[in-house]
Amino acid sequence: MDLGAFDERVKPLGVLGYIVTRDGEEIASERFDEECRRNVYSASKSFTSAAVGLAEKEGLLDLEERIVDAFREDLPDRIVGYWEEARVRDLLTMCLGQEKAALMGGQRVFIPENDWVKLSLSIPLVTHPGEKFVYNNVGPYLAGVLVQRRAGCDLVSYLAPRLFGKLGIRRPTWETDPLGYTFGAGGLFLALSELHKLGILYRDRGVFGGVRILPEDWVRESVKAHDDPGYGYLFWRGEHDSFRADGKYGQLSIVFPEKNAVVTIAAECRDTPSLFRAVYDILYPEIP
Repeated sequence: MDLGAFDERVKPLGVLGYIVTRDGEEIASERFDEECRRNVYSASKSFTSAAVGLAEKEGLLDLEERIVDAFREDLPDRIVGYWEEARVRDLLTMCLGQEKAALMGGQRVFIPENDWVKLSLSIPLVTHPGEKFVYNNVGPYLAGVLVQRRAGCDLVSYLAPRLFGKLGIRRPTWETDPLGYTFGAGGLFLALSELHKLGILYRDRGVFGGVRILPEDWVRESVKAHDDPGYGYLFWRGEHDSFRADGKYGQLSIVFPEKNAVVTIAAECRDTPSLFRAVYDILYPEIP
């Protein structure tokens, strides 16, 4: 692969490093900065998606369970909007029904309440669940809390023997809310090569190193589009029939099924549209 043009394009955009594998073999990589654990922001959501799939497999939760039943003790005295219709599944698709984003990175430090579960459930659902896409941290946060409550441990402890350990990822740091719940919508710290392993796992439909970690049907459902923008269960769809874990400032693990390839990027990029164009237009055609 000749990725000189790609390197020249993305280094000024703030890319810190990338890895490309095809058919299980690394075919290109570059580090413009040392590899260390960094905040992968919303790419964390894809790990929460995996946790929900594992919890469903273990019988800890059901995607068709009503949220008002799952969080009955946390409901406000009067629920507003269409909460009675919302299911656990709706926590994963960004179509929960809230009018605008909440619990976002620029908001969390200024939230006066300590109980973010009750805060989330007090936000009205102004549209029917499944009707409108609004990118929002409330859904994945509540999904992560539900797994933690049913499993009786934090999300890192739950995933350590089930996912992280099997991927060869030592116990990572993950942001918590004021009450100590792992914040499943963001704040996971991983190195470039660690994030890449998630892409490999999903490229191989839930198998890593010859060991099945996730049910194949869960992976299939997670990465297919469930709404108009092309969003799965906390995974994005993209060009060339790709899907990806996607975090702020260019933390990406992109799977290109047609080439059986995974491209993972760590970055501090403030122009992600240009970064995507470089991946789709320059890097992708170079993959054999």
